[in-house]
Amino acid sequence: MARLQLRNLEKDYGSFRAVHGINLDVEDGEFMVLVGPSGCAKSTTLRMIAGLERVTGGEIRIGGELVNDKSPGDRGISMVFQNYALYPHMKVRKNLSFSMRLKRRSSEEIDRATGHVSGMLEIEPLLDRLPKQLSGGQAQRVAVGRALIKKPQVFLFDEPLSNLDAKLRASMRVRITDLHKRLKAEDQQATVIYVTHDQTEAMTMGDRICVMKDGHIMQVADPVTLYSRPANTFVAGFIGSPEMNFLDGELEGTGAVRAAGQTIALGDDFGRRLSAGRNGEVTLGIRPQHLRITAAQTPGTLKGKLNHIEFMGHEVYLYVDIGPKRLIAVVPSSTYDRSALRDDWVWLSPDPKGVHLFDRKTGENIGLAI
Repeated sequence: MARLQLRNLEKDYGSFRAVHGINLDVEDGEFMVLVGPSGCAKSTTLRMIAGLERVTGGEIRIGGELVNDKSPGDRGISMVFQNYALYPHMKVRKNLSFSMRLKRRSSEEIDRATGHVSGMLEIEPLLDRLPKQLSGGQAQRVAVGRALIKKPQVFLFDEPLSNLDAKLRASMRVRITDLHKRLKAEDQQATVIYVTHDQTEAMTMGDRICVMKDGHIMQVADPVTLYSRPANTFVAGFIGSPEMNFLDGELEGTGAVRAAGQTIALGDDFGRRLSAGRNGEVTLGIRPQHLRITAAQTPGTLKGKLNHIEFMGHEVYLYVDIGPKRLIAVVPSSTYDRSALRDDWVWLSPDPKGVHLFDRKTGENIGLAI
């Protein structure tokens, strides 16, 4: 089994606490993504799992075994770094097999493993090249192959795609997730911890995603749940592009919210989703994709001035000023009314099933969408 468990994990740098007693379970064969903004301690957490950073407090268990005091080479892990860390004087063949040669494996075993891994990653033609003769995508595949050939219990990826251009990143996302599925199908250990700051990578690659902020875990869930049922304003604002719109408001009963000087009727169905007894100051959250724009006022709409229009191909981004607050609506190009012009007054109609209410003090989601 290659289950990973973090229990009350802490990391201090002098008087500064970078990781605040986090708890996380990664199941055998799971692809877990750690995501968050710069400085959230996702890479620090990964480096503690790898044994490259000393743990201040708590426990790390791999396959049920406590590994806090084990050296990186004895933890059953392989790591792919952001800069790939290939040996520049060794050709690809020797880079791949370096760990096996250190263990004095036979030439036949090394050749067999090198051939298998290079075939999986489609890098056979590169075996006799030096790292300086490789493109970014090729070097990245070699780094993955070097980790793969060790047959570790857990694979660790530290932002491995950040140095690639956008098109190649998209291609490599598919390669890595396909590789993970293939390893699972072959009953090989395939537990993956993948660190990134890119929410697109997180949402498209992870079985589950751990969202971090300032050394705390904000939510752990599958991609669909993170998007549709964010636990708090941080997750709601971090996941999704463009990010969620937020408006400060006050509840008026359970079926309406007063925000930006206007009343938004959410209906009794929404009111039933609120925790009993909730009242007072809230933050209204609406994703841009859950706003429609109309040229005439209807019940429950928000009046604003159209400030900016961005044509994105299959979608149009509409920036609407409602008092001092700017909201974004995303509408399909096929349904966009091109008669709407900058500085026109328009009305935004939220879909009640896509509306979230957050406690303004705690940030907690108190009106989870269905």
